Amino acid sequence: MEKVLKPMSGYLALVFSLILLGAAGYLFINGVSTEYPTFIVLGIICFILFIFFIKGLMIIQPNHSRVLNFFGKYVGTVKDNGLFFINPLYSSQKISLRSENLQGQTLKVNDKMGNPIEIGVVIVWQVGDTYKAAFDVERYSEYVKMQSEAAVRHLAMSFPYDNLEDEHAAITLREGGDKINAILEQELTDRLSKAGIIIQEARISHLAYASEIAGAMLQRQQATAIVAARTKIVEGAVGMVDLALKKLSEENIVELDDERKAAMVSNLMVVLCGEKAAQPILNTGTLYN
Repeated sequence: MEKVLKPMSGYLALVFSLILLGAAGYLFINGVSTEYPTFIVLGIICFILFIFFIKGLMIIQPNHSRVLNFFGKYVGTVKDNGLFFINPLYSSQKISLRSENLQGQTLKVNDKMGNPIEIGVVIVWQVGDTYKAAFDVERYSEYVKMQSEAAVRHLAMSFPYDNLEDEHAAITLREGGDKINAILEQELTDRLSKAGIIIQEARISHLAYASEIAGAMLQRQQATAIVAARTKIVEGAVGMVDLALKKLSEENIVELDDERKAAMVSNLMVVLCGEKAAQPILNTGTLYN
């Protein structure tokens, strides 16, 4: 479990280190000039102490951290920024706490219905638990990439691309929108929590049928749209014909027998459902001549 440390300020240690460096230089030079070995020994000791204190100084930039170890034992994590002094015997590992973007490569997978599709995502993530990122996984950045790809593949295989083949699908990849993104975020959170990674946002950036079936699927979508449009046109035409017959009958404009009604219905349906504008024809005879 992560343990946040508050180390002492490093400015006093820096001043003391500079004093030791100055004292080491002064003693060594005077020892050589006066040929007094004690000064030389004291100068060497001061220089060793200078190296020791300098090694304990640590600078942490904003949104960065240091994971500290003492001979293989986890000591804690420093998340404050500034100049600090720690035990010089500690070893440290730098871990960035900044948000990072992962533009996943476009993957070719099969959706729930077995159709090959291309899908790509954009993920915004950051390290939340430095202990897990440092010790529970090997190279947490690579771990994020691999697990993100696995999560995207699992998402694509769990839902159909659209509802052309699965009309009862409650959620599809193409129309799922925020629901699909929320499911992807939860999937990534579950997979990356072991590495102490926080998922801030996950969005599908690319979604399309694979090239080998894209043309056929486009024709199918166009055919479906045409059938739906024709259905609406026929429904509207039937309603208009029914209204016309009722108006003619209610207002006693003309009395039509069944055969003439059938002819009128046929003509109106042709006019209303036709793709081209109707050409007016003047009929000077009768229906029977």
